[in-house]
Amino acid sequence: MTIHFGTDGWRAVMSDTFTFTNLRLVSQAIADAVASADWVNDTQLDTEPDPKKMVIGYDTRFLSDRYAIEVARVLAANGFTVYLSQADAPTPVISHAVRNLNAIAGVMITASHNAPRYNGVKLKSACGGSALPEQCRRVEVYLNDNEQQGRGPNLMDLEQARELKLIQRFNPIPAYYDHLRTLINTDIIAENPQRFVIDSMYGSGRGVIKGFLQGTGCEITEIRGEMNPGFGGVHPEPISRYLGALAGAIGAGMGSFGIATDGDADRIGAMDERGNFVDPHKIMSLALRYLVQKRGLTGSVVRTVSTTRMIDRLAKKYGLTVHETPVGFNHIADYMMKERVLIGGEESGGIGFSGHIPEGDGVLMGLLIIEMVAESKSTLYEMVEDLQQEVGPVFYDRVDLRLKYPVAKDKMVEKLVQQPPQTLGGEKLAEVSAMDGVKYIFADDSWLLIRPSGTEPVLRVYAEGRSTEMVKELLKYGRSIAESVS
Repeated sequence: MTIHFGTDGWRAVMSDTFTFTNLRLVSQAIADAVASADWVNDTQLDTEPDPKKMVIGYDTRFLSDRYAIEVARVLAANGFTVYLSQADAPTPVISHAVRNLNAIAGVMITASHNAPRYNGVKLKSACGGSALPEQCRRVEVYLNDNEQQGRGPNLMDLEQARELKLIQRFNPIPAYYDHLRTLINTDIIAENPQRFVIDSMYGSGRGVIKGFLQGTGCEITEIRGEMNPGFGGVHPEPISRYLGALAGAIGAGMGSFGIATDGDADRIGAMDERGNFVDPHKIMSLALRYLVQKRGLTGSVVRTVSTTRMIDRLAKKYGLTVHETPVGFNHIADYMMKERVLIGGEESGGIGFSGHIPEGDGVLMGLLIIEMVAESKSTLYEMVEDLQQEVGPVFYDRVDLRLKYPVAKDKMVEKLVQQPPQTLGGEKLAEVSAMDGVKYIFADDSWLLIRPSGTEPVLRVYAEGRSTEMVKELLKYGRSIAESVS
């Protein structure tokens, strides 16, 4: 069986591995795993989740709505009461619904920011966050066991399931909006209404931010908000290279800044009035500063190994503890479920803060950016410049280098740890970390992260420096490592 669950579920190419047949098999394994005594409940929840209730949502990809129905039919046939979203919705909206409805688990049909030919399954636990690694492994165990036993999926007729109320369509947006009102200060936004552009990138975040801000006086232009399952032929990922349409809209005078969300709206990107991309490193740093200085909040700060050390410098100033984790929001969620985390995030744009579910949320962070700009009575460009003066300057870049043949990840990490560069760009090496790949940290807080893939011949290289020259030097060293093994 070629189906494997990663840190956030299963993704595959449609009509290749991601087929209706395979999806039904996966759905049956999910049903078996959730119903088993080995399924881990989230003990930090105030109430015990209903063991027979599940939530299903889907994004705007080709056939996602049909895939969601098939998952619902399998779960209903296994005795679950399924709450199926009436329309496409962001992943964080469905995650919130799992917790709000007190369900034991949830399934989101999405391939997030991946190319249009992909689709996938995100599995959610009762807390609203991603399923725990042991829960995903339990699904794989049942998937393999069912295959060995020759056991196919249970399947119920859709109309019969609806008549028995085992499948119930619902709108998860109103309850999500109610929750957002406890986290976003709409009074501040209404006192200084903003004129901006939202780029939904044809994803399931379409209309959600605009709908929430109705009545605040904001002048909002939404682009790429119509249904387009092919995402216009680009990856629905809110990074600079895919945001030409947003830059064009701002340049045409449609707004003073821009907000972008990915295919399932759990990631965020932004653009200032000059068309400069505001990456998640800056967004998270701005948010941390705002939450402390303007809201008076406190708690620990969690960031992945590939996320800016501006966070560390701000946290030190505020006397906050910083936790560094491997790449993946599930590691951040682990902290969110066991202690008070003020803010947690990763360089790819998944960011969340205190009071929310343990999930990255592009909608929430987009709204927080709008609130921050409204409160500052300045521009997003000026806010970033002020941040850079306080904890910068900082420059960042990342490259994925393809190798000619796969390398043993463990051996390469061991070699990189044992043979580090003593200086790069004129800065002395200060620290070496092997938490997730190998990270070299230099005296001026510049850093280079080299992460060999464990599944394909790719070397992921991340660099942050105090100058563009330093970033170039760091990436040059990363490329030399790739060339040495090619």
